[in-house]
Amino acid sequence: MLLPKGGVTWKSARARLPPWRAVLVLLTRTRFLVTIAVTGLVILLWRGVSKSASEMQNFYCYGSNKSPMEMSLNEMVEWNAHSQTPVLFNHHEPYEVNSTSITEVDLNPIKSSIQAVSNRERVLILTPLRDAAPYLEKYFDLLYKLTYPHELIDLAFLVGDCKDDTLANLASELDRIQNHADEKVRFRSATVVRKDFGADFEMSVEERHGFAAQGPRRKAIGRARNYLLYSALKPDHSWVYWRDVDIVDCPERILEDFMAHDKDILVPNIWFHRYRDNRDIEGRFDYNSWIESDKAMRLKQTLDPNVILAEGYKEYDTGRTYLVSMGDWRKNKDEEVELDGIGGVNILVKADVHRTGINFPAYAFENQAETEGFAKMAKRAGYQVVGLPNYVVWHIDTDEKPGNLGDRKAY
Repeated sequence: MLLPKGGVTWKSARARLPPWRAVLVLLTRTRFLVTIAVTGLVILLWRGVSKSASEMQNFYCYGSNKSPMEMSLNEMVEWNAHSQTPVLFNHHEPYEVNSTSITEVDLNPIKSSIQAVSNRERVLILTPLRDAAPYLEKYFDLLYKLTYPHELIDLAFLVGDCKDDTLANLASELDRIQNHADEKVRFRSATVVRKDFGADFEMSVEERHGFAAQGPRRKAIGRARNYLLYSALKPDHSWVYWRDVDIVDCPERILEDFMAHDKDILVPNIWFHRYRDNRDIEGRFDYNSWIESDKAMRLKQTLDPNVILAEGYKEYDTGRTYLVSMGDWRKNKDEEVELDGIGGVNILVKADVHRTGINFPAYAFENQAETEGFAKMAKRAGYQVVGLPNYVVWHIDTDEKPGNLGDRKAY
Protein backbone atom coordinates (compact mmCIF):
# COMPACT_ATOMS: atom_id res chain seq x y z
CA MET A 1 0.00 0.00 0.00
CA LEU A 2 1.31 3.44 -0.99
CA LEU A 3 1.30 6.16 1.62
CA PRO A 4 0.26 9.64 0.54
CA LYS A 5 3.05 12.02 -0.18
CA GLY A 6 4.07 13.91 2.94
CA GLY A 7 3.06 10.99 5.33
CA VAL A 8 -0.24 10.11 7.03
CA THR A 9 -2.61 12.94 7.82
CA TRP A 10 -5.96 13.01 9.61
CA LYS A 11 -7.79 13.77 6.35
CA SER A 12 -6.17 10.84 4.54
CA ALA A 13 -6.82 8.46 7.45
CA ARG A 14 -10.47 9.52 7.72
CA ALA A 15 -10.94 8.92 4.01
CA ARG A 16 -9.96 5.28 4.50
CA LEU A 17 -12.41 4.67 7.42
CA PRO A 18 -15.73 2.95 6.58
CA PRO A 19 -18.81 5.16 6.62
CA TRP A 20 -20.38 5.61 10.05
CA ARG A 21 -23.60 4.05 8.87
CA ALA A 22 -21.70 0.83 8.02
CA VAL A 23 -20.21 0.76 11.53
CA LEU A 24 -23.64 1.28 13.06
CA VAL A 25 -25.09 -1.57 11.07
CA LEU A 26 -22.25 -3.85 12.23
CA LEU A 27 -22.75 -2.98 15.89
CA THR A 28 -26.47 -3.61 15.76
CA ARG A 29 -26.26 -6.99 14.07
CA THR A 30 -27.66 -9.84 16.19
CA ARG A 31 -24.58 -12.03 15.61
CA PHE A 32 -22.24 -9.33 16.95
CA LEU A 33 -24.36 -8.67 20.02
CA VAL A 34 -24.62 -12.40 20.81
CA THR A 35 -20.83 -12.75 20.49
CA ILE A 36 -20.27 -9.88 22.94
CA ALA A 37 -22.78 -11.34 25.45
CA VAL A 38 -21.27 -14.85 25.28
CA THR A 39 -17.73 -13.47 25.74
CA GLY A 40 -18.78 -11.45 28.82
CA LEU A 41 -20.57 -14.44 30.33
CA VAL A 42 -17.51 -16.65 29.88
CA ILE A 43 -15.30 -14.05 31.60
CA LEU A 44 -17.69 -13.72 34.54
CA LEU A 45 -17.98 -17.49 34.96
CA TRP A 46 -14.19 -17.91 34.87
CA ARG A 47 -13.65 -15.27 37.53
CA GLY A 48 -16.34 -16.81 39.74
CA VAL A 49 -14.89 -20.30 39.48
CA SER A 50 -11.36 -19.04 40.28
CA LYS A 51 -12.54 -17.14 43.37
CA SER A 52 -14.59 -20.09 44.62
CA ALA A 53 -11.64 -22.41 44.21
CA SER A 54 -9.41 -20.18 46.35
CA GLU A 55 -12.08 -19.81 49.02
CA MET A 56 -12.64 -23.54 49.11
CA GLN A 57 -9.09 -23.94 50.42
CA ASN A 58 -10.38 -22.65 53.77
CA PHE A 59 -12.66 -25.66 54.02
CA TYR A 60 -10.35 -28.23 52.51
CA CYS A 61 -9.94 -31.29 54.74
CA TYR A 62 -6.25 -32.12 55.03
CA GLY A 63 -4.91 -35.47 56.15
CA SER A 64 -6.31 -38.95 56.01
CA ASN A 65 -9.64 -39.69 54.31
CA LYS A 66 -10.64 -41.78 57.35
CA SER A 67 -12.92 -40.93 60.20
CA PRO A 68 -11.15 -39.46 63.24
CA MET A 69 -11.84 -42.65 65.19
CA GLU A 70 -9.83 -44.67 62.64
CA MET A 71 -6.86 -42.32 62.34
CA SER A 72 -3.47 -43.09 63.85
CA LEU A 73 -1.94 -40.57 66.24
CA ASN A 74 0.38 -39.25 63.52
CA GLU A 75 -2.48 -38.90 61.04
CA MET A 76 -4.53 -37.02 63.65
CA VAL A 77 -1.63 -34.61 64.32
CA GLU A 78 -1.17 -33.99 60.57
CA TRP A 79 -4.87 -33.37 60.14
CA ASN A 80 -5.09 -30.87 63.01
CA ALA A 81 -1.87 -29.11 61.96
CA HIS A 82 -3.65 -27.73 58.89
CA SER A 83 -6.76 -26.60 60.72
CA GLN A 84 -7.83 -23.12 59.69
CA THR A 85 -10.93 -22.79 61.83
CA PRO A 86 -11.52 -19.15 62.80
CA VAL A 87 -11.23 -18.36 66.54
CA LEU A 88 -14.40 -16.76 67.86
CA PHE A 89 -15.14 -15.73 71.44
CA ASN A 90 -18.28 -14.22 72.84
CA HIS A 91 -17.04 -11.47 75.13
CA HIS A 92 -20.48 -10.49 76.39
CA GLU A 93 -21.14 -10.88 80.06
CA PRO A 94 -23.79 -13.52 80.88
CA TYR A 95 -27.16 -12.16 81.85
CA GLU A 96 -28.00 -15.06 84.13
CA VAL A 97 -26.03 -15.78 87.28
CA ASN A 98 -25.80 -19.50 86.52
CA SER A 99 -25.30 -19.24 82.78
CA THR A 100 -22.11 -20.63 81.25
CA SER A 101 -19.66 -18.36 79.47
CA ILE A 102 -16.27 -18.44 77.81
CA THR A 103 -13.58 -16.09 79.08
CA GLU A 104 -10.47 -15.21 77.15
CA VAL A 105 -7.33 -14.47 79.21
CA ASP A 106 -4.52 -12.69 77.37
CA LEU A 107 -1.33 -12.64 79.44
CA ASN A 108 0.78 -11.10 76.68
CA PRO A 109 0.25 -7.46 77.82
CA ILE A 110 1.05 -8.27 81.50
CA LYS A 111 4.57 -7.01 82.21
CA SER A 112 6.65 -6.20 85.30
CA SER A 113 8.70 -3.10 84.67
CA ILE A 114 10.42 -0.18 86.37
CA GLN A 115 7.66 2.06 84.95
CA ALA A 116 5.08 0.20 87.05
CA VAL A 117 3.12 3.26 88.15
CA SER A 118 2.90 4.89 84.72
CA ASN A 119 2.07 1.51 83.14
CA ARG A 120 -0.68 0.95 85.73
CA GLU A 121 0.82 -2.40 86.75
CA ARG A 122 -1.20 -4.20 89.40
CA VAL A 123 0.29 -5.51 92.64
CA LEU A 124 -0.91 -8.38 94.82
CA ILE A 125 0.05 -8.09 98.50
CA LEU A 126 -0.03 -11.46 100.27
CA THR A 127 0.11 -12.03 104.04
CA PRO A 128 -0.33 -15.38 105.83
CA LEU A 129 -1.86 -14.97 109.30
CA ARG A 130 -1.90 -17.18 112.37
CA ASP A 131 -2.64 -15.82 115.84
CA ALA A 132 -1.82 -12.36 114.49
CA ALA A 133 -4.50 -10.28 116.24
CA PRO A 134 -2.06 -8.06 118.19
CA TYR A 135 -0.19 -6.99 115.05
CA LEU A 136 -3.00 -6.17 112.64
CA GLU A 137 -3.63 -2.55 113.66
CA LYS A 138 0.03 -1.63 113.08
CA TYR A 139 0.11 -3.69 109.89
CA PHE A 140 -2.74 -1.71 108.38
CA ASP A 141 -1.38 1.61 109.61
CA LEU A 142 1.78 0.94 107.58
CA LEU A 143 -0.19 -0.39 104.62
CA TYR A 144 -2.31 2.75 104.70
CA LYS A 145 0.82 4.86 104.08
CA LEU A 146 2.11 3.01 101.01
CA THR A 147 2.55 5.54 98.19
CA TYR A 148 1.97 3.10 95.34
CA PRO A 149 -1.54 3.85 93.97
CA HIS A 150 -3.94 1.89 96.13
CA GLU A 151 -6.39 1.38 93.27
CA LEU A 152 -3.70 -0.81 91.67
CA ILE A 153 -3.21 -2.98 94.77
CA ASP A 154 -5.12 -6.12 95.72
CA LEU A 155 -4.84 -7.51 99.26
CA ALA A 156 -5.10 -11.19 100.17
CA PHE A 157 -4.77 -12.96 103.51
CA LEU A 158 -4.74 -16.59 104.57
CA VAL A 159 -6.11 -17.16 108.06
CA GLY A 160 -5.53 -20.60 109.51
CA ASP A 161 -5.18 -22.54 112.78
CA CYS A 162 -5.90 -19.46 114.87
CA LYS A 163 -6.77 -19.53 118.56
CA ASP A 164 -7.19 -15.78 118.94
CA ASP A 165 -9.35 -13.09 117.30
CA THR A 166 -7.27 -12.79 114.11
CA LEU A 167 -10.24 -13.23 111.79
CA ALA A 168 -12.46 -10.76 113.67
CA ASN A 169 -9.70 -8.15 113.90
CA LEU A 170 -8.86 -8.60 110.24
CA ALA A 171 -12.49 -8.08 109.24
CA SER A 172 -12.65 -4.94 111.36
CA GLU A 173 -9.45 -3.46 109.88
CA LEU A 174 -10.51 -4.25 106.32
CA ASP A 175 -13.88 -2.64 106.95
CA ARG A 176 -12.11 0.44 108.33
CA ILE A 177 -9.94 0.88 105.24
CA GLN A 178 -12.23 -0.38 102.49
CA ASN A 179 -15.55 1.06 103.62
CA HIS A 180 -14.87 4.06 105.85
CA ALA A 181 -11.58 5.54 104.71
CA ASP A 182 -10.99 8.12 102.01
CA GLU A 183 -11.41 6.82 98.46
CA LYS A 184 -7.69 7.31 97.73
CA VAL A 185 -6.82 5.04 100.63
CA ARG A 186 -9.04 2.13 99.61
CA PHE A 187 -7.39 -0.75 97.86
CA ARG A 188 -8.63 -2.29 94.65
CA SER A 189 -9.88 -5.41 96.45
CA ALA A 190 -9.37 -7.55 99.55
CA THR A 191 -9.64 -11.33 99.79
CA VAL A 192 -9.61 -13.49 102.91
CA VAL A 193 -8.78 -17.17 102.46
CA ARG A 194 -9.55 -19.51 105.35
CA LYS A 195 -7.64 -22.76 105.58
CA ASP A 196 -6.65 -24.81 108.64
CA PHE A 197 -3.74 -27.20 108.30
CA GLY A 198 -4.15 -28.97 111.64
CA ALA A 199 -1.27 -27.17 113.33
CA ASP A 200 -3.07 -27.04 116.64
CA PHE A 201 -0.02 -27.25 118.89
CA GLU A 202 0.93 -24.27 120.99
CA MET A 203 4.50 -22.99 121.26
CA SER A 204 6.22 -20.26 123.16
CA VAL A 205 8.41 -17.83 121.23
CA GLU A 206 11.48 -19.78 122.37
CA GLU A 207 10.08 -23.11 121.19
CA ARG A 208 8.75 -21.72 117.90
CA HIS A 209 12.16 -20.34 116.97
CA GLY A 210 14.14 -23.29 118.34
CA PHE A 211 16.00 -25.60 115.96
CA ALA A 212 13.83 -28.70 116.52
CA ALA A 213 10.70 -26.87 115.36
CA GLN A 214 12.20 -25.43 112.19
CA GLY A 215 11.67 -28.33 109.76
CA PRO A 216 7.95 -28.94 110.48
CA ARG A 217 7.33 -25.20 110.94
CA ARG A 218 8.92 -24.20 107.63
CA LYS A 219 7.01 -26.92 105.77
CA ALA A 220 3.73 -25.72 107.25
CA ILE A 221 4.44 -22.09 106.36
CA GLY A 222 5.40 -23.10 102.82
CA ARG A 223 2.09 -24.92 102.44
CA ALA A 224 0.17 -21.88 103.71
CA ARG A 225 1.99 -19.55 101.32
CA ASN A 226 1.17 -21.77 98.35
CA TYR A 227 -2.52 -22.02 99.24
CA LEU A 228 -2.68 -18.25 99.52
CA LEU A 229 -0.76 -17.66 96.28
CA TYR A 230 -2.88 -19.96 94.15
CA SER A 231 -6.14 -18.67 95.65
CA ALA A 232 -5.37 -14.99 95.08
CA LEU A 233 -3.14 -14.60 92.00
CA LYS A 234 -5.10 -13.18 89.06
CA PRO A 235 -4.12 -12.84 85.39
CA ASP A 236 -3.73 -9.05 85.57
CA HIS A 237 -1.21 -9.06 88.44
CA SER A 238 2.29 -7.93 87.46
CA TRP A 239 3.92 -8.07 90.90
CA VAL A 240 3.49 -10.18 94.05
CA TYR A 241 4.58 -8.58 97.31
CA TRP A 242 4.90 -10.92 100.30
CA ARG A 243 4.66 -8.93 103.53
CA ASP A 244 4.65 -10.37 107.05
CA VAL A 245 2.19 -9.03 109.59
CA ASP A 246 4.76 -8.29 112.32
CA ILE A 247 6.64 -5.42 110.65
CA VAL A 248 6.91 -2.30 112.78
CA ASP A 249 8.42 0.14 110.28
CA CYS A 250 9.36 0.39 106.61
CA PRO A 251 9.73 3.10 103.93
CA GLU A 252 6.44 4.28 102.47
CA ARG A 253 7.87 4.06 98.93
CA ILE A 254 9.04 0.49 99.39
CA LEU A 255 7.17 -0.84 96.36
CA GLU A 256 8.47 1.85 94.00
CA ASP A 257 11.98 1.49 95.47
CA PHE A 258 11.98 -2.28 94.91
CA MET A 259 10.49 -2.09 91.42
CA ALA A 260 13.21 0.36 90.35
CA HIS A 261 15.74 -2.51 90.64
CA ASP A 262 13.83 -4.57 88.03
CA LYS A 263 14.82 -7.91 89.62
CA ASP A 264 12.90 -11.18 89.49
CA ILE A 265 13.05 -11.61 93.28
CA LEU A 266 14.15 -8.92 95.71
CA VAL A 267 14.44 -8.78 99.52
CA PRO A 268 15.61 -6.07 101.94
CA ASN A 269 17.65 -6.46 105.11
CA ILE A 270 15.57 -7.23 108.22
CA TRP A 271 16.56 -5.66 111.56
CA PHE A 272 14.78 -5.04 114.84
CA HIS A 273 14.90 -2.46 117.61
CA ARG A 274 15.90 -3.66 121.07
CA TYR A 275 16.52 -1.10 123.76
CA ARG A 276 19.03 -1.69 126.55
CA ASP A 277 19.98 1.05 128.97
CA ASN A 278 18.05 3.49 126.79
CA ARG A 279 20.19 2.53 123.80
CA ASP A 280 18.92 0.94 120.58
CA ILE A 281 21.19 -2.00 119.71
CA GLU A 282 19.59 -2.32 116.22
CA GLY A 283 19.51 -6.11 116.23
CA ARG A 284 19.66 -8.23 113.09
CA PHE A 285 16.68 -10.51 112.63
CA ASP A 286 16.60 -12.67 109.49
CA TYR A 287 19.23 -15.38 108.98
CA ASN A 288 17.30 -16.92 106.10
CA SER A 289 18.79 -14.52 103.52
CA TRP A 290 22.26 -15.79 102.70
CA ILE A 291 24.97 -16.51 100.15
CA GLU A 292 25.88 -20.16 99.65
CA SER A 293 29.23 -21.49 100.88
CA ASP A 294 31.50 -24.41 99.98
CA LYS A 295 31.18 -25.62 103.55
CA ALA A 296 27.39 -25.84 103.25
CA MET A 297 27.67 -27.63 99.90
CA ARG A 298 29.96 -30.27 101.46
CA LEU A 299 27.64 -30.55 104.47
CA LYS A 300 24.60 -31.23 102.28
CA GLN A 301 26.39 -34.12 100.62
CA THR A 302 26.44 -35.88 104.01
CA LEU A 303 22.77 -35.26 104.81
CA ASP A 304 19.67 -37.26 104.03
CA PRO A 305 17.76 -35.51 101.18
CA ASN A 306 14.78 -35.06 103.52
CA VAL A 307 16.73 -33.10 106.14
CA ILE A 308 15.92 -29.38 106.14
CA LEU A 309 18.71 -27.01 107.05
CA ALA A 310 17.78 -24.02 109.19
CA GLU A 311 20.12 -21.06 109.39
CA GLY A 312 21.24 -19.30 112.56
CA TYR A 313 21.53 -22.45 114.71
CA LYS A 314 24.54 -24.18 116.21
CA GLU A 315 23.30 -27.64 115.17
CA TYR A 316 24.50 -27.09 111.59
CA ASP A 317 27.34 -24.71 110.91
CA THR A 318 26.96 -23.95 107.21
CA GLY A 319 29.50 -21.17 106.95
CA ARG A 320 27.14 -19.16 104.78
CA THR A 321 27.32 -15.37 104.52
CA TYR A 322 24.19 -13.75 105.94
CA LEU A 323 22.62 -10.60 104.56
CA VAL A 324 22.26 -9.37 108.16
CA SER A 325 26.04 -9.55 108.56
CA MET A 326 26.50 -6.80 105.99
CA GLY A 327 25.02 -3.42 105.26
CA ASP A 328 23.84 -0.41 107.19
CA TRP A 329 20.66 1.63 106.68
CA ARG A 330 22.77 4.80 106.71
CA LYS A 331 24.56 3.80 103.48
CA ASN A 332 23.47 3.55 99.84
CA LYS A 333 20.09 1.81 99.94
CA ASP A 334 20.33 0.68 96.29
CA GLU A 335 23.43 -1.50 96.72
CA GLU A 336 22.71 -5.07 95.57
CA VAL A 337 24.10 -8.53 96.38
CA GLU A 338 23.26 -11.86 94.77
CA LEU A 339 21.63 -14.30 97.22
CA ASP A 340 21.02 -18.05 97.27
CA GLY A 341 18.50 -18.14 100.12
CA ILE A 342 15.95 -15.56 101.28
CA GLY A 343 13.70 -14.89 104.24
CA GLY A 344 9.99 -14.23 103.98
CA VAL A 345 9.43 -11.00 105.91
CA ASN A 346 9.44 -8.88 102.73
CA ILE A 347 9.72 -10.28 99.21
CA LEU A 348 8.87 -8.60 95.92
CA VAL A 349 8.43 -11.11 93.09
CA LYS A 350 7.61 -10.59 89.43
CA ALA A 351 4.32 -12.41 89.01
CA ASP A 352 5.58 -14.44 86.05
CA VAL A 353 8.11 -16.12 88.36
CA HIS A 354 5.21 -17.64 90.30
CA ARG A 355 3.29 -18.37 87.11
CA THR A 356 6.25 -20.39 85.85
CA GLY A 357 5.77 -22.71 88.83
CA ILE A 358 8.29 -21.34 91.32
CA ASN A 359 6.59 -21.66 94.71
CA PHE A 360 7.43 -22.39 98.35
CA PRO A 361 8.31 -26.08 98.72
CA ALA A 362 6.56 -27.71 101.68
CA TYR A 363 9.22 -30.41 101.52
CA ALA A 364 13.01 -30.58 101.38
CA PHE A 365 14.26 -29.07 98.12
CA GLU A 366 18.05 -29.19 98.07
CA ASN A 367 17.77 -29.52 101.88
CA GLN A 368 15.82 -26.25 102.11
CA ALA A 369 12.11 -25.48 102.51
CA GLU A 370 9.71 -22.55 102.26
CA THR A 371 11.39 -19.23 101.32
CA GLU A 372 14.92 -20.66 101.21
CA GLY A 373 13.65 -23.50 99.03
CA PHE A 374 11.83 -20.91 96.93
CA ALA A 375 15.12 -19.09 96.31
CA LYS A 376 16.91 -22.33 95.45
CA MET A 377 14.15 -23.30 93.04
CA ALA A 378 14.20 -19.86 91.40
CA LYS A 379 17.98 -19.97 90.98
CA ARG A 380 17.70 -23.43 89.41
CA ALA A 381 15.22 -21.98 86.90
CA GLY A 382 17.59 -19.12 86.02
CA TYR A 383 15.85 -16.27 87.87
CA GLN A 384 17.66 -13.47 89.72
CA VAL A 385 17.57 -13.51 93.52
CA VAL A 386 18.87 -10.23 94.94
CA GLY A 387 19.19 -8.66 98.38
CA LEU A 388 19.58 -5.02 99.41
CA PRO A 389 21.98 -4.97 102.41
CA ASN A 390 21.43 -1.26 103.17
CA TYR A 391 17.66 -1.18 102.70
CA VAL A 392 16.27 -2.03 106.13
CA VAL A 393 12.76 -3.10 107.10
CA TRP A 394 12.17 -3.24 110.85
CA HIS A 395 10.66 -6.37 112.41
CA ILE A 396 9.29 -6.80 115.93
CA ASP A 397 11.77 -7.93 118.56
CA THR A 398 10.94 -11.59 119.22
CA ASP A 399 12.99 -11.85 122.42
CA GLU A 400 14.50 -15.12 121.26
CA LYS A 401 16.71 -17.16 123.52
CA PRO A 402 20.35 -16.11 122.98
CA GLY A 403 23.05 -18.61 122.09
CA ASN A 404 21.50 -20.41 119.14
CA LEU A 405 24.60 -19.69 117.09
CA GLY A 406 26.98 -21.41 119.49
CA ASP A 407 30.44 -19.87 119.14
CA ARG A 408 29.56 -17.97 115.96
CA LYS A 409 29.06 -14.23 116.03
CA ALA A 410 25.51 -12.97 116.28
CA TYR A 411 24.91 -9.66 114.55
